[in-house]
Amino acid sequence: MSKVCLIVIDGWGCSDVVEGNAINAAATPVMDTLFKENAVTLNASGHAVGLPDGLMGNSEVGHTTIGIGRIVYQDIVRINLSIENKSIYKNETLLEACNKAKSGNGRIHFLGLVSDGGVHSHIDHLFELLNITKKEGVPKCYVQFFADGRDTRPTSGVGYVQQLLDHMKSINYGELATIVGRYYAMDRDKRYERIKIAYEALTQGKGEKSTPDQVIEVIKKRYALEPTETDEFLKPIIVNEEGRVRDGDTLVFIDFRADRMREIVEACGLERHFETDVVPKDLHIAIMAQYKGSWPFKMLYPPQQPVNVLGEWLAKKGLTQFHCAETEKYAHVTFFFNGGREEAFEKEDRCMVPSPKVPTYDMQPEMNASGVAKEMCTAIASGKYPFVMCNFAPPDMVGHTGQYEPAVIACEATDTAIGEIHQACEENGYVLLITSDHGNAEKMISEKGGPHTAHTTARVPFIMTGGHKFQQTDDPGLSDVAPTILDLMGLDIPADMTGKSILLK
Repeated sequence: MSKVCLIVIDGWGCSDVVEGNAINAAATPVMDTLFKENAVTLNASGHAVGLPDGLMGNSEVGHTTIGIGRIVYQDIVRINLSIENKSIYKNETLLEACNKAKSGNGRIHFLGLVSDGGVHSHIDHLFELLNITKKEGVPKCYVQFFADGRDTRPTSGVGYVQQLLDHMKSINYGELATIVGRYYAMDRDKRYERIKIAYEALTQGKGEKSTPDQVIEVIKKRYALEPTETDEFLKPIIVNEEGRVRDGDTLVFIDFRADRMREIVEACGLERHFETDVVPKDLHIAIMAQYKGSWPFKMLYPPQQPVNVLGEWLAKKGLTQFHCAETEKYAHVTFFFNGGREEAFEKEDRCMVPSPKVPTYDMQPEMNASGVAKEMCTAIASGKYPFVMCNFAPPDMVGHTGQYEPAVIACEATDTAIGEIHQACEENGYVLLITSDHGNAEKMISEKGGPHTAHTTARVPFIMTGGHKFQQTDDPGLSDVAPTILDLMGLDIPADMTGKSILLK
């Protein structure tokens, strides 16, 4: 039985394109050597990770697919199917929210990321929710628009605002209330000073005042500032004073991905980690999907809990395991990797390394890769864990800033950290596996010439050390990682894992 170390690099895609390729430009001797020695590439997008065909992968579905060893329909696909077959019109949680609004003060809000990025949400889902809410006869409906610019082009937000305004005009229903960048509304690293700015815009109207017919120009003027203020960083714009969240309102959060909804939902419905003057009471809150297992809020799409995922299967075999990441990606090696389970499995130890407290990670592109490497090397040297795994965040988090030179530094820092872990694996008899959840840093320049900040559909590396070889199979994907790990460890593969081991025997 081999001991296995798995590294998931966030945002490291394979591409032969030279221009704008931060990975190609970086000095990465460790990854270059290991890839040449023994590697295949894996499909990490579209159907291979349970997403619509051709849709770029993301950190959530990537880590989930790696950890559960099978392809399952992701929430975006479930929601799309429910729209296609009209079953969303009978969604009990949505209808309950509409009825609660009608029997109360007549006001409902939809809050979340509005774009077609498909990573956290999708604008088409919002349009359908507006259609249904109108059909159900809720008197007042407001949209709290969280601007993207991270999974989409940095200045594409005006287009989504216009699409929303056009849709509401076409159905003669709904009002745009607030626009605020995801930097403020969707923090996930306990930077509550950012959440406070979004919260006070929603509840108190703190922000630049505008109107529906002027708001496009307001945003364009923000783009033209020096330095520019792009979608992700848009400070609050108050489009409709009547659209403040008030006592007794009904709130429906429309993102289907959990991690960046937790802090804003917690502030609205549970507790605030900041001081503020106005706290609306008696709110009815519904959420698109599960954001946190212990929360009381009803979900439009409750989780489909997979069984016998990698972490669970190792626990059933009585084996210890170690999962490590820095704060920005901690949920990815725990909640997502374990198939949507918050609690650790038996004998699963976890380690969270603090991410640097900087406004954007291009200011410290190495992030805390060295801290993760240090903890991993300690775990490996301890001899305690037959399976250890970690995430390296820099290529993805810096890639999202659109800053090319810092992304190169991020890739180099990641390569250095991987080198340290590789040495520890060699010294302690571990097979090292290296893969990625999706592409990003290999494409820093868009087709239109500006910065590219979104994920890509690129294939990702799958490297294996220890003298083992890969089978040559047709289009292997991320779902094949967990079965390959179990095969290396000499363990049987549960029938629930429909991915295939690609270990050559």
